[in-house]
Amino acid sequence: MRRLAVSVVVLAFAAAAPAGAITFGSADGSGHPNVGGLVAEQAYSDGTWIYCSGTLISPTVFLTAAHCEEGDRVRVTFSSAYQDGDKIYTGTWHADPAYNQSQSDPHDIAVVVFDKPVKGIAPATLPEAGSLSGLTGSQTFTSVGYGLQKSFPDAAAWKDVALRIRMLATPKLIQINVPGSVGDFSMLLSNNAHTGGTCFGDSGGPNFLGSTNLIAGVTSYGKNGTCAGTGGVFRLDRQNVLDFINGFIAAHP
Repeated sequence: MRRLAVSVVVLAFAAAAPAGAITFGSADGSGHPNVGGLVAEQAYSDGTWIYCSGTLISPTVFLTAAHCEEGDRVRVTFSSAYQDGDKIYTGTWHADPAYNQSQSDPHDIAVVVFDKPVKGIAPATLPEAGSLSGLTGSQTFTSVGYGLQKSFPDAAAWKDVALRIRMLATPKLIQINVPGSVGDFSMLLSNNAHTGGTCFGDSGGPNFLGSTNLIAGVTSYGKNGTCAGTGGVFRLDRQNVLDFINGFIAAHP
């Protein structure tokens, strides 16, 4: 069954194609070491382990999407190409209590509080309240995550390309501050062959503002089952969102 988790990237030519054949994005390598993946207890049928993405925002706090919940205890890797046996950080799951189980929800945000601080990785930074409202369509982002490279409708899901390595794309702002559409809590970013975009498994991953280390939002939802057109990003510049996140950072230094 297809996970309803939409997050970073990008299509390959065929299931057997190597990482170098990616057309809508590129392998991140060591480019964003503070971006991690949520690791399942057992490998999936295709041999992959990662089901969502996220970002280290303090030595003890990891930011992701509320709809990625799999239980109270969470396993996270910062390996760019996770293999069974790679280093794992464990922690406790905390979703926004106002989240109502809908991906396109104004509270689709969660944190993982690690049992021990993560050392040697510089955390990403958060925006100031209201700082994204003035963005225009010329604004670009760097979307990072471990999601699919290619997605097909369920009947042809065997064609999906799921390398599940950390990748990046550079989508462009399509829509922000539109009542009845994205409201004031999300943005729509491009997802096409020119800019790349996000897909299943990238949920919770960061969308950095331009080429900075500032997370404008986390990948939250997609507009269709083949990861085409546009992708929905949950904004982090809302005061209630920052209050929720910063409460955990302050409580777990």
